[in-house]
Amino acid sequence: MTLSKTLPIVAALTALPTMGLAQDAEVLPVSSEVGFIFNTFMFLVAGFLVFWMAAGFAMLEAGLVRSKNVAMQLTKNIALFSLAAIAYYLIGYNLMYPGDGWTIDGILGAFSTAGLEPVGLEGAEPDLTYASVGSDFFFQLMFCATTASIVSGTLAERIKLWPFLFFVIALTAFIYPIQASWKWGGGFLDGMGFQDFAGSTVVHSVGGWAALAGALTLGPRIGKYKEGRTVPFMGSNLPLATLGTFILWLGWFGFNGGSQLYMNTAGNVADISRIFSNTNTAAAGGAIAALILTQLLYKKVDLTMVLNGALAGLVSITAEPLTPSLGAATLIGAVGGVIVVFAVPFLDKLKIDDVVGAIPVHLFAGIWGTIAVVLTNHGETTSIGTQLYAILVVGIFTFVVSGAIWFILKMTVGIRVTEEEEVQGLDMAELGMEAYPEFTN
Repeated sequence: MTLSKTLPIVAALTALPTMGLAQDAEVLPVSSEVGFIFNTFMFLVAGFLVFWMAAGFAMLEAGLVRSKNVAMQLTKNIALFSLAAIAYYLIGYNLMYPGDGWTIDGILGAFSTAGLEPVGLEGAEPDLTYASVGSDFFFQLMFCATTASIVSGTLAERIKLWPFLFFVIALTAFIYPIQASWKWGGGFLDGMGFQDFAGSTVVHSVGGWAALAGALTLGPRIGKYKEGRTVPFMGSNLPLATLGTFILWLGWFGFNGGSQLYMNTAGNVADISRIFSNTNTAAAGGAIAALILTQLLYKKVDLTMVLNGALAGLVSITAEPLTPSLGAATLIGAVGGVIVVFAVPFLDKLKIDDVVGAIPVHLFAGIWGTIAVVLTNHGETTSIGTQLYAILVVGIFTFVVSGAIWFILKMTVGIRVTEEEEVQGLDMAELGMEAYPEFTN
C-alpha cells in the first residue's frame, strides 16, 4: 500500500478517540448537576440497604418465635412492608413532608398522594442542591416500614393477622408520618431545636411505643407467666436469628449514613464515613456489654441478649452518629446493651410479653440514644430539656393513639386468636401451612 493511500486511514483512526470524546461530552452532566446526581445516588444505595433490614427483621423474628408460628411471622413481615409502601405513597409522604402545604402549621401536614418528577425531568425545574423526589421518597419509605417491623415481633404468636395489618396501615399512613413531620418535616419540634439525626425517637421509639400499647392490650402468651415466674419459650432457630441481626447491622449503615442527606462535598463524604464507623462500633459496644453482663449475672452467656445488645447499640447511636468520637460511640452503644439486659426481665416482672425484645431494644434504647445526643452534640439549640420534651410528646401521642386503635380493634373484630389456635400454632390456625412441616413444637 502506498503512502498516499495510508495517510487518510491513519488520520481517520487518529480522529476516532476525539470523535468519541465529543459524543461523550454531549451526555456528561453540567457542573451544577453533579451534587444532585451524587445525593440521589446516595439515597438510592442507602435506601436499598435499609430495605435489606426488612429481611433482617423477618429472619430475626422467624428465629426467635417457636416453629409453629414461623410462617405467620414471615407472612406478617412481607405484608407489612407492602402495605407500608402503598400507605406511605397514598397518605404518609406528604403528611410527613408537606413543604408549605401544612393543614395545621407545624403540626399536621398535607393530605395528598406522593408524585415523582416527569420522565427525564422534562419540563421540570428540580432543586439541584438536593436530590430527586423519587430517591427521597424511596429512602424515607424504608424508615416508615421499619417502624412497622418493630411492632410485629413484640406481638408474635397470639395476634390475628388481619387486625394487625389494619394497625400497620394506620401506623404507616398516619401515626408515623404525623409525628415525623414534627421533626423531619420542619414542624414544631424541629423549630424548638430537637435533635434526632436518624430516628432513635422518630422511628425506633415510635415502633416501641406502638408495640407496648399492643402488648398491653393483647396480653401475654398462654403459659408465659405461671405462679409468679417467667417460663422461657425457646426460639425455633438461633442461627436464623443471628443472621437476621447481622443483616440489620448491615442495613443500619444505610439507615444512619443516608441520613447525612448530602454526598456532594468532600466534607459530607467524610462525615458519612465517620457515621459508618460510629454506627459499627456502637453495635459492637452493645454486643460486648450484653456478652459480659449476662456472664456476670447468669454465669452463662445468653446469645439472644447479645443479639439484642448489638441492636440496642445501633438504636442508641442513631439519634447522633456523627459527632461522637469512636470511644464515645462505643460507650453509648454499650449503655444500650446494658439497658436490654435489665429491661427484658423488668418487662417480664410486669407480665408484659415481648416475644423478641423489641420494646427494650427500640423504645428503651431509643430514649437513651435521644438523651445521649447532648453528650456529644454541643450545638446552640441542643438541650436536655428539649430532648426530654420531644421524647414525652412523641411518646404520649404514639402510645395514646396506638392504644386507642388497638382497643377499638379488640372491641370490634378482636385481635387475639382463640386459646385452641394459639396452642396449635398460628401457622396452621391462620395460614393452613407450616414453615417446618417435618417438625412439631
